[in-house]
Amino acid sequence: MKIGIIGAGAVGVGICNYLLTLGSVSELVLLDKDITRAEGEVFDFRHTAALTFSKNTRIIPSDNYMDMLGADIVVITAGAQIKQGQTRMDLAEINSRIGVDIAGKVERVAPNAILIIVTNPCDIVTHSIIANTGYSADKVISAGCVVDTARLMTIVAERVNLDPKNVFGYVLGEHGSHCFTPKSLISIAGQPADYYCDANDVPRIDADELLESVKQAGFEIFRRKNNTTHGIAASVFRIIQSIVINERSVLPVGTLLQGEYGLTDVVMSLPVVVGKSGVEKILTHPFSDEEREVMQQIAGELREHMMMVAKATGLNI
Repeated sequence: MKIGIIGAGAVGVGICNYLLTLGSVSELVLLDKDITRAEGEVFDFRHTAALTFSKNTRIIPSDNYMDMLGADIVVITAGAQIKQGQTRMDLAEINSRIGVDIAGKVERVAPNAILIIVTNPCDIVTHSIIANTGYSADKVISAGCVVDTARLMTIVAERVNLDPKNVFGYVLGEHGSHCFTPKSLISIAGQPADYYCDANDVPRIDADELLESVKQAGFEIFRRKNNTTHGIAASVFRIIQSIVINERSVLPVGTLLQGEYGLTDVVMSLPVVVGKSGVEKILTHPFSDEEREVMQQIAGELREHMMMVAKATGLNI
């Protein structure tokens, strides 16, 4: 298995760290336009091989896309960071151009790769890449709401004093402000959330308040350190793991909808089966009428944003 990481920033390097621990990657390429930075990170990583007992992975620093030749998975983390005075749409236009340019270069050397898009706004960048390259929709995955869902699980777990892995639920929609949490999908220790809370004298979970807490968690991290890295790196590793070992895990990644839930031509996070082929199936859940209405609103806003990006950049949508 050969994996490429594009962007030697904190998130890209964090993903490398997880992959080296995984041990089932034969070759790992860290590509950055600043080759000195990529080399520094790789040289540092090489010194860990004498201390860990995972399989040794050949790790290569690069600024040349030819080193991605034949890659099975490529993660795109490179892109501009939002600056003071910029809007989300400004960032969408800049990073859509960057994402399409990078994906086009990757396509020439690794046309069969599965792409995982981390560059924000990741759902819009993913849509732009699908519309402007030869990659099929099932091969281009937005990191989507995996990290938001991890935050949800952690927040609920803290409130009920359990391991987060005993909490089940999803944040769905857009990775950003336009997302929602279906309360019907939240369970604790295999029990409906309300039942568990009532049986254990714990205050019930308010889905709207919980979603606001999830959003605020990301803002609080950003306010304190100007980026979010560890959770995002772990969430991307989770996606990669499901592909590498064909785990067929259900993850809330962003994927292009083509009629599911009556929605078309929009990238949104929904429960998706992820395996060796990428997006293998979008699951159908009996959402309430209110939840379906929320999904329609989110889809409409995303389509409007995509049209604005296309008008500003000349990219296809």
